Amino acid sequence: MAAATTTTTMITIEDLPADVLGCALRRLDGRSLAAASCATSGLRALAADPDTWRALCLAQWPSLALPLPSAHGRRRILDTIPPRRLFADAFPFPSSADAAAAGGELRLPGELVSAVDVYCRGAPLLSRVVETPASSPWFLGSPFRIEAVDRKRPPATSPEATATAAAAPSEMELSWVIADPARGRAVNVSSRRPVAVDRHWYTGETLVRFAVVLGGCKFEATVACADAGVAEVSLAVEDADGAAVGGEGALRLLAAAMEAPRNGAEGEPEEAKRRYREFVRRKKGRKESKARREALVDLCCSAASAAVVLTCLAAVALR
Repeated sequence: MAAATTTTTMITIEDLPADVLGCALRRLDGRSLAAASCATSGLRALAADPDTWRALCLAQWPSLALPLPSAHGRRRILDTIPPRRLFADAFPFPSSADAAAAGGELRLPGELVSAVDVYCRGAPLLSRVVETPASSPWFLGSPFRIEAVDRKRPPATSPEATATAAAAPSEMELSWVIADPARGRAVNVSSRRPVAVDRHWYTGETLVRFAVVLGGCKFEATVACADAGVAEVSLAVEDADGAAVGGEGALRLLAAAMEAPRNGAEGEPEEAKRRYREFVRRKKGRKESKARREALVDLCCSAASAAVVLTCLAAVALR
């Protein structure tokens, strides 16, 4: 009697229909989608679908769905930068060391587009898109500052969102993506989580600060929260001495950060907070050292003045 033989057929994930796999890939986050694309050639081809990355970008940054103010609703950031490139640039943290080592031959952006998203306890609080012309002499010579929310025109938020933000400012999150449409590159200059929360000494507003250190300078985004909700959202750059960085200097830092490698480690928000504290500590040390030098110079000047006066008095007395 002949023995019965059985044949086992190996079924892999690639045996599923392409539309089913595509639907599954759209439910992954960025890291998982990038990892899946490295598994097989078939998954790599499906993961390269621009619509998949577009949906991922829109889920990560709702502000990307807003039209550019100058385009009158006809153009968005995702129309100027491929979604996969935008996600690869804006999701990881920029490398501080490489931004500092970049040379001066960088091509400076002529226009900056900011996509700003504020969250509280994981829920979107507000989204803004801001265009900033960056080629005028006035911009290049003035202190760098971008306002996503002007306190003269506060945003309209729901009472529930306002109450949540007022009750838990330390649980707010911020993403500030700055894009260069001409070069198709972007960088996220926010620490995502707050590095400091304090109160304004005069207005009493709660100031939630998000910062990254690039090239020895601090990019600090501040969310000012009042009783009525978010009053202001702004971005400024400060050097190691506490002085405001001008537009041209900030553009050089941004251009270098856009070209630099990215850090995608899980602990980057905490690392950004550590670098911020180190920056503040060094700035305080430089300020104290400068104060000691000035005090020593004042003492020397006072001693020299006293010596001159005594010499004059002695000369008059001995005549």
